[in-house]
Amino acid sequence: MSRFSRRLTAVVAVGLTSLSVAALPAQAQESSEQAPQYAPTMLILDASGSMQRPDPAGTMMEAAKNAVHTFVDAAPAESKVGLTVYGTGTGNSEADKAVGCRDVQVLHKPETLDRSALGTAVDGIEASGWTPMGTALRQAAAALPNSGPRSIVLVSDGDDTCAPPDPCEVARELKQQGVDMVMHAIGFAVDAKARAQLTCMAQATGGTYTDAADGPALERTLPRVTAAALRNYKAAGTPISGTPTYETAPVATPGQYLDTIGQKETRYYAVDVPDGATAYFSGTISFPRLPNVNPARDNNVLEVRIYGADGHDCNKFEFEQVTSSSGGAALTVAETFDGATEQRDGKNTSADKCKGGGRYYFAPKWASVSDGVPERLPIELLVGIEPGVTNPGPAAVARPLTFAEPTGTGTAVSGGGSFNVASTLDGSGRYTDTVRPGEFVFYRVKLNWGQGLAYRVHYGANGGRGVENISNIRTTLYTPAREEIDSDFGAYVGTDDVLPSNKDALATVPIRYSNRTSDTIENRKQSLAGWYYIAVKLGSTSAAGEDLPVQIKLDLTVGGKTESGPTYSTTADNGIFAENATTPTGGGKSGDGHTPQSSASASSDSDSSSTLIVAAIAGAAVIAVLSVLTGWLLARRRRG
Repeated sequence: MSRFSRRLTAVVAVGLTSLSVAALPAQAQESSEQAPQYAPTMLILDASGSMQRPDPAGTMMEAAKNAVHTFVDAAPAESKVGLTVYGTGTGNSEADKAVGCRDVQVLHKPETLDRSALGTAVDGIEASGWTPMGTALRQAAAALPNSGPRSIVLVSDGDDTCAPPDPCEVARELKQQGVDMVMHAIGFAVDAKARAQLTCMAQATGGTYTDAADGPALERTLPRVTAAALRNYKAAGTPISGTPTYETAPVATPGQYLDTIGQKETRYYAVDVPDGATAYFSGTISFPRLPNVNPARDNNVLEVRIYGADGHDCNKFEFEQVTSSSGGAALTVAETFDGATEQRDGKNTSADKCKGGGRYYFAPKWASVSDGVPERLPIELLVGIEPGVTNPGPAAVARPLTFAEPTGTGTAVSGGGSFNVASTLDGSGRYTDTVRPGEFVFYRVKLNWGQGLAYRVHYGANGGRGVENISNIRTTLYTPAREEIDSDFGAYVGTDDVLPSNKDALATVPIRYSNRTSDTIENRKQSLAGWYYIAVKLGSTSAAGEDLPVQIKLDLTVGGKTESGPTYSTTADNGIFAENATTPTGGGKSGDGHTPQSSASASSDSDSSSTLIVAAIAGAAVIAVLSVLTGWLLARRRRG
């Protein structure tokens, strides 16, 4: 994935929104809201006789039930979760084997989360029989939808006792058939033989294997692994319909909206901006994962232009570009408009049409289109209105926060699949996650006025071997507006790596309103308190069958003394971006506009896409792979 950005005006974008939705435009008030989409996920639970072994929870079966309840209670309401079980219908003697090895039941289909039904199904499980994992995997996969991303999470205390079919071969067959399904395995107090088999199954689908030594460990592990299995991006917001011309554009108040946009199409939206106020606008498109796309034609561009009175072009224009879109990239373009803070000259000149308070028009355009993408895609829109200030508060600051490396093994988290469901990182510390090839995951950090952050990401080894297993890695830091502050990227070959590669950390300065007057462009963006976002990317590898997950460590420092911030000339009861709206919209919840998938010791869309990364394509010629690597290395040298 790569980013290429160029500013065509002297206006510097400051930042956008904190991802909540406020009052609806008139034409959208009767429409239903769009919630984030999650990959349908099937839990497979081992109920063989060995699950009656003792555990701190009582028995291992009771521990597994507790873990499922913990996950179900915390799962997002919009997620789709099913439950398959094996081993409940027979004993585990040799006389029971023929029947016991067919004993697989889908207790609950992977439909929109029904906590009560899932809880009842789990409570009714009695462990007694055999372990037909291969058969269970086939039946669970058959119960999932037949298209789109899907996931299976398997919990087992041993290896398959019924093969054939061999469960690892079943996993390979599903992947070879092109089934877009990933299986994650959790070994519950398993021996080496079972661990090897469960690891094989997970790796065959690009999934992860995790050990859980006992019931308490399983209760911690299952919700995290299943949350990662659910993550998938879909834009969220209040439905709105942009128009082909400014004259009929719908009026959008502060908040988050959802529309669709066609290839090479421009959509207009009106925003009423009071005298002295600053307006923020962004558009985000998430691109589907597509196979076998020519890298030279795997490029998308999103633009936004601002118009004033009578549709006059204000010469405020921004565009962002993303390559390797077929890996499931998300692309955001953002524009900050401060024309309403300028005084009109009173001569009714054309320049006056873009000054002072009034109605302005924001027009995103999907300007460049990659091969294979649908004719239309959802576009997520963010609108913010920030009043003028009577006192901006402390002066701008130029020095970034100093990074301090944490110690310890870290706190396990599961990054969200978009800004909307970014996982909260609760202050300084080390956080760990597992990222699959092709995933772009999001975390968020709350920064009050006067606070800043610094971080870096360690990518662990996954057994890859050299340039034939090359993929791209990236991390990006965003403002509350989803405007990129900084990023770094590199070529990952399956060995330990770290980003940023050429300095201690990616960092902000302490957040102050006056930073928007800074001499440094990046510092000007760091002038809004709120949620700042960290995205971590792992590209697909160039070698077929080598898409192994990677363990990451995200080391974070949050520091600085909290300050009072600016004094605004008028109040914004719902917040500048409607983050304090009492009615939750856009798929979030009241107060913060988010529904995080998991919390980190207390607790993501789309993104302003980033610098040049081209993922090597499976089966590409060696010269193409080397060209990509050379491009990356040169780009890294250009970073100052």
